[in-house]
Amino acid sequence: MLFFTHRLAATSYSVVIADGVILTGAHMQRRHFIVLLAGAAALWPLAAYAQQAAKLYRVGILSPELPPPGFLDAFRQGLRELGYVEGRDITLEVRNAEGYSQRLGALANILAELKVDLILALNTPSVQAAKKATVTIPIVMTQIADPLKSGLVTSLTRPGGNVTGMSFKVDELTGKGLALIKEAFPSLTRVAVLWYTPNPGADIAVSAIKAASRELGLELMLLPVRGQADLVAAFQTASRSRAEALIVLADVVATQHRDEILNLAATHSLAVISQYRAFAEAGALLAFGPNASAMYRRAAYYVDRILKGANAGDLPVEQATKFDLVVNLKTAKTLGVTIPPSLLARADKVIE
Repeated sequence: MLFFTHRLAATSYSVVIADGVILTGAHMQRRHFIVLLAGAAALWPLAAYAQQAAKLYRVGILSPELPPPGFLDAFRQGLRELGYVEGRDITLEVRNAEGYSQRLGALANILAELKVDLILALNTPSVQAAKKATVTIPIVMTQIADPLKSGLVTSLTRPGGNVTGMSFKVDELTGKGLALIKEAFPSLTRVAVLWYTPNPGADIAVSAIKAASRELGLELMLLPVRGQADLVAAFQTASRSRAEALIVLADVVATQHRDEILNLAATHSLAVISQYRAFAEAGALLAFGPNASAMYRRAAYYVDRILKGANAGDLPVEQATKFDLVVNLKTAKTLGVTIPPSLLARADKVIE
């Protein structure tokens, strides 16, 4: 900053440069003053840029499995839209438990020890592990089934603590999904439900499906699994019980084993419905659920707000507002199912 001492006779002046150097004298040559002023002006933006460039934010990503297909792409897109350049402004520390949820606690502790600026947690067990590891590092949750019932937050409008993010109304969503498969498959009487038991968020969805099945007059076959090794036995049970359709509850682990689940379903002639549109695009009969890409991009908004100084506990938890209904007519033909035109008319995507 420059300070000028100006006198009426204009015969003397003092120039104080920010580094403490003081130049005085009525006979200081004008060109010397210009050189000093220009040099100082050139140094200030460089110093400001160096101060800005010195901060490289680190975001930890905690997942029970490899992040779902498209997750990192959508999240990175959201960051780019907000002006972040990976490697310059922000870096991602991805940690996944490789399907072993018991490892999440150790991985969360590692992220806390790294002193990341924020943790992005991909499912309920991941958020729980992150909460246990730190009460100071902000945690952003993505696509969580009812964080209130899971005990992750105490309020959606003002969550408090160090957790916020996005969720969906699992009761409403699962009920609609069951009604849709009944509409697509009117003769349906027995439905199997496959879920990953280490995820407590799935238990909430199972309770909602039980209530909806009673209203629709459907018999449920419950197929809890703890990992990939349980899948073959689960499908054999569904086949012996003469289940006609299979609901795959949303979970990172289930998504990672999508192809195996769909191959087993095809072998046992089971119509599959999932919350992820990627399931229907890969061969499931129906998909109905929140638009995952939109939610993953939205995660970048929370990251941006928190990195700019907002408290996680002051940011309201958002509910999903955009939902996708995808119908796979190729699969319907293979299963011998005729999809009603009224359902096709409501679909966001029809695969033929």
